[in-house]
Amino acid sequence: MNTPASEMTAAETERLTRRGLRLAQFTVGYNVVEGAVAITAGLLAGLVSVVGFGIDSGIESIAAILVGLRLAARLRDGHADERKERLALKLVAGTFFLLAAYVTIEGIRSLSGGEEPERSWIAIGLLVASIIVMPVLAAAKKRVGQRLNDNLILADAAETKICVLLSISTLLGVGLYELTGAAWLDPVAGFVIAAFAIYEGREAWEGELVESDDDDDDD
Repeated sequence: MNTPASEMTAAETERLTRRGLRLAQFTVGYNVVEGAVAITAGLLAGLVSVVGFGIDSGIESIAAILVGLRLAARLRDGHADERKERLALKLVAGTFFLLAAYVTIEGIRSLSGGEEPERSWIAIGLLVASIIVMPVLAAAKKRVGQRLNDNLILADAAETKICVLLSISTLLGVGLYELTGAAWLDPVAGFVIAAFAIYEGREAWEGELVESDDDDDDD
């Protein structure tokens, strides 16, 4: 049984906070590489959903940077600045709305222009890797957030969990295109990403990510 956050020693709190910081740092490093590969592969192959997935990786990097900065500040100052952490969640929400707008516009342009994407096994391999890595990362963040009863870390864990869903939806779109040659499947997968982005952005803006994540624990 985990020790409640209110009963943990200062040393235990610091240890978990440092673990959360390391997870945020790993997220930044992984997503920078993932985003660069996804955007390059998506542009070369004309895969709208893969480009959108790469931009989402960039957004996750920004979110992880914000989380990392706040955790580093806690370690330095010995306490959390809740005003700045609420602001960080607002900034993350705004980037999700930008992602949704970009993917929607590109998807409509692709459908109206009749563009046919090329096949990209690199993109498929990248998406499979994300489906393997991201659930582990999300679970690790969730454990730390629950131990600390930390809203910001739990929100970041929920965002990483959404990345898994985005990876699956993008892989389905790209994979079905590989099997069927139906070019319209890719922009439709992009619209799914846009829907996820809008939902997650609204949850972050309203500060409801933690509540949604906690609900899963009751199952």
